[in-house]
Amino acid sequence: MVKSGGIPLKKKFGQHFLRNQMIVDHMIAAVELDKSSNVFEIGCGDGFLTRSILKQPVARLWVFEIDSHWVAYNKKNIHDERLTLHHLNFLDLDWALLDEQRPWTVLANLPYQVTFPILYSFQKHRSYLKEGVVMVQEEVAQKIVKTRGRGFGFSSLFLQYYFDWKLLDKVSPTDFYPPPKVYSRLLYFKPKDTVKEIPREQEFWKFIKVCFRQPRRTLRNNLKGSVYDVSSVSDELLRLRGQQLTIEQLLNLWNQLAPV
Repeated sequence: MVKSGGIPLKKKFGQHFLRNQMIVDHMIAAVELDKSSNVFEIGCGDGFLTRSILKQPVARLWVFEIDSHWVAYNKKNIHDERLTLHHLNFLDLDWALLDEQRPWTVLANLPYQVTFPILYSFQKHRSYLKEGVVMVQEEVAQKIVKTRGRGFGFSSLFLQYYFDWKLLDKVSPTDFYPPPKVYSRLLYFKPKDTVKEIPREQEFWKFIKVCFRQPRRTLRNNLKGSVYDVSSVSDELLRLRGQQLTIEQLLNLWNQLAPV
């Protein structure tokens, strides 16, 4: 059984703990921290990143940790009045808890299996966020920053519409304990200052999911049998795949097809 600090690591929580201090240093250097900064971390594990954040002149660090063993471990081993440990699955967070201290900076090594649910939660509550750096699977990072072509999909379009993204360090499996089977990547993000309003926004993103339902299929095939009447759309456009279109083209198509 794999352990750290005498505590068994739980595969169900995706516990792979970073062990390369240089990566942590680069992670922290990518954001602006000062004595007024409010920072939160998702999944502290044995506190490797937590301790480094607390070496910075931040106002507070809140940690959301799903594993009660690591909450207890860090309460025992890290003594800093700026640190607040929450025994909580981040996906169950009531964001109103963060309201008074907003905006927040995020520094986190995200569990691979819940990366997208967490990022979608960031999108929903982006007004709480200043900026952040997260560790994600390399394949996921590349998908998020993709702008066109193969690999470009709903998540790329959706997350890029609301955030600016930047690839940082590529991280080897050997930089973790225990090592995962894939490479990881530091990914910087910042909510966009202005986002163009989308008519019937929630319905639009459902429409985009239909357009990308089968990425290698044409728009005509993906929209066939849907509620959208494509009879007024040009054959030239319908022969394209969703991944070949820009957000502006998709918005124009939405305005043309959106049912009243």
